[in-house]
Amino acid sequence: MPSSAQVIVLNGGSSSGKSGIARCLQAVLPEAWLAIGVDTLIDVMPARLRLGSEGIGFADGDVSVGAEFRVLEDAWMTGVAAMVRAGARVIVDDVFLGGAESRRRWETALTGLDVVWVGVRCDAEVAAGRELARGDRVAGMAETQADLVHRGMTYDVEVDTAKAEAVECARVIAAKI
Repeated sequence: MPSSAQVIVLNGGSSSGKSGIARCLQAVLPEAWLAIGVDTLIDVMPARLRLGSEGIGFADGDVSVGAEFRVLEDAWMTGVAAMVRAGARVIVDDVFLGGAESRRRWETALTGLDVVWVGVRCDAEVAAGRELARGDRVAGMAETQADLVHRGMTYDVEVDTAKAEAVECARVIAAKI
């Protein structure tokens, strides 16, 4: 039976397993879903915005976000919402560094759409181990973000990737849709 959900927003810290869950959701859900992550947005930005104070910066486990990044991020969110309004179902993989304020920005972009909000939790030590094994992350981000991104948040469903594999988490989310 097709679901009414149009958007699934996965919020969790770095190396928490969001991308793996998104891929598993694409496999277990009966409809076609696009998976779009904030990492893609960062990857397509000019290099100068990945280094300077106006863009996004990474150092010592912290992430700093400047005004020019926010402008582009708002445009990206609006674009994701436009794809959904045009008929695509979308899984968003994001890191709510601003907690409830980050969610509010997504809620504004997704107004009128059927959204399932998912908290992807992962023990800080487990996430830090994954971060180290990946080798493509700034050391310390996973530990810093593990709890930070969930402060002040409420979700339709929560999963814990330290206790369950990505496919199990995807099945839990799919059951709620």
